[in-house]
Amino acid sequence: MPILLMFLFFVGYVAGSIPFGLLLTKLAGLGDVRAIGSGNIGATNVLRTGRKGLAAATLLLDALKGFIPVFVVKLLAGDAAAALTAAGAVVGHVFPVWLNFKGGKGVATFIGALFGLHWALGLAFVGVWLLMALLFRISSLSALTAAAAMPLVAPMLGVSNAIKTVVILLALFIFFTHRENIRRLLNGTEPKIGQGGEKRADEAR
Repeated sequence: MPILLMFLFFVGYVAGSIPFGLLLTKLAGLGDVRAIGSGNIGATNVLRTGRKGLAAATLLLDALKGFIPVFVVKLLAGDAAAALTAAGAVVGHVFPVWLNFKGGKGVATFIGALFGLHWALGLAFVGVWLLMALLFRISSLSALTAAAAMPLVAPMLGVSNAIKTVVILLALFIFFTHRENIRRLLNGTEPKIGQGGEKRADEAR
C-alpha cells in the first residue's frame, strides 16, 4: 500500500510538472516566458505577453493537469489516494524536474485538483478568486484569499478527513509559494492583473 500511494503521488507530480505556460509561449514564437514580468510560467505572467488567449489556454491546461489525474484516481482508488495525487500535482507544478525545480506558484493546478477532489471546492475557490479580483484586481491577493477560505469550506461540504487534510496542506503551500507576493502586498507594491513588471529572481518559482 505505501508503494501504491507513493506511485500515485508520482503520477500527480509528473502531470503537474508539464510546463504548459512555457510550451505555449514558445510555440507561439514569444520566446521564454520566464524572461519577462515575474519570470513565472503561470497564466498571470503569460498574460503579460499581451496574448490573452495564450493566458487563458495556460490557465485551462494548468487546471486540467490537476483535475484529470485527481478525478480519475478518486474514481478508481478513493479519497486518500486522490488527496496524494492532488498534492503531487501541485508540487509538480511548483517544482518541475524539467525546469530545475523552478516552476509556477500552483494556483491553477490547485484549482483543478480541488475540482477533482470535490466539485464544490473548486467552485468555491473560483468564486472567491473572482470576487477578490473584481474588487482589487490583484491576482496574488485573490489567490491567497481563496486558498485561505478552502480549509473553512471543506468541513461544510462533509468531505473525508483525507481531503480536509490535503486542502489545508495545499492552502499553506500556496501561501509559501506566494511569500514574495505577500511582502509586496504589505508594502503596497504588488502589481495588478495585466500589469507588467521587471523580472525578479525571487519570483522565478
